[in-house]
Amino acid sequence: MKIGPIDNKSTPSTAAAERQTVTGANGKATAAEPSAKVALSAAANLLANGVADGTFDGQKVERLAQAIRDGTFKVDAGAIADKLIANAQDLLGRTQD
Repeated sequence: MKIGPIDNKSTPSTAAAERQTVTGANGKATAAEPSAKVALSAAANLLANGVADGTFDGQKVERLAQAIRDGTFKVDAGAIADKLIANAQDLLGRTQD
């Protein structure tokens, strides 16, 4: 069996060469339609719109850490359950749209 030389004539393409343009009905070049769509979460929208300030409260974190170390931190199971249910309802409502 004889194996010939490998023809590897492909050249690396540049990002500019990979960008495609589409010619519209009027003959003008338009940008290609994006292949992916991005949706921000509700929390990201709040931060982006300036509703939530996004500041870090180091003192609160330290108080919580100290309460955990001391064994005095109490978990509010009802609040956690309420948030989980609200989150699930939000996700279910989003898929029905």
